[in-house]
Order: sequence, then C-alpha cells, then structure tokens
Amino acid sequence: MKNILVLCTGNSCRSQMAEGFLNQYIKGEYAVFSAGIETHGLNQMAVKAMKEVEIDISHHRSNHVDEFAHVVFDYVITVCDHARENCPYFLAKKSNLHHNFPDPALAKGTHGERMNAFRSCRNEIDAYCKNFSEEINKN
Repeated sequence: MKNILVLCTGNSCRSQMAEGFLNQYIKGEYAVFSAGIETHGLNQMAVKAMKEVEIDISHHRSNHVDEFAHVVFDYVITVCDHARENCPYFLAKKSNLHHNFPDPALAKGTHGERMNAFRSCRNEIDAYCKNFSEEINKN
C-alpha cells in the first residue's frame, strides 16, 4: 500500500479536511494519514463544513506526527507554513509538497462569519486535493 501524510500545526482543521478529500478522490489507492506537530483536537466547525459537502470526518482524531515516525510515505504534504518550518523531516519516497492554506480556526466574527472562513478554506483544500489526486493518478 502507498501512503500519504498531510501535516498541519494542530491536526484539527486543514489537515483533517485534506485527509477527507484525499480519501474521497484517491478511493483506496493510498492510505491517507493526517497529523500535527501538536494535537488540538478535531475542530467541530471543520466537521460541519465537510458534512456540507457530504464528507464525514467526525470519526477522525487529532494525531501527533510522532505516531507515524515508522511509516514510509510516498507523499508528505504540509498545509501550513508553521508545520513545514517546525515539523520533523519526513523524506517522502516520491515528493514532499507544500501549500499554505489560511487557518480558519483563527477567523474572528460571528458564528456565520467564522463558518464562512471554514467553507472558504475547505473549498481551497478541495481544489488542491482534486488536482493532486488527478496528477498522481496519471502516473
């Protein structure tokens, strides 16, 4: 089995959403894991945003990157600058990738405004994951 790791700071929002989308687009060709350099718990606004597009991540848990030190990854994707700069180095067999998505958990304002930040981030992650999965499926 081939493996993908998605890394973020707290493994609560962005990496969780990316794991959900990758599992949908890759459909069992890869085992997809997500982790953080810290664990902040699963953000319920991320769960709600994903449920709106019919992807259930409510069963996910916040994982620390050290849990996967023994796994060989084909791809490692960092989804925030902080994780890329502070994470233990994983040498992916094929590629280490990076895209800095804005952290929706930092959004201020009303509940609706904060939810919109999660939706916007979710949509960016969706587009990225769809493109990534199309690229790796070509190879």
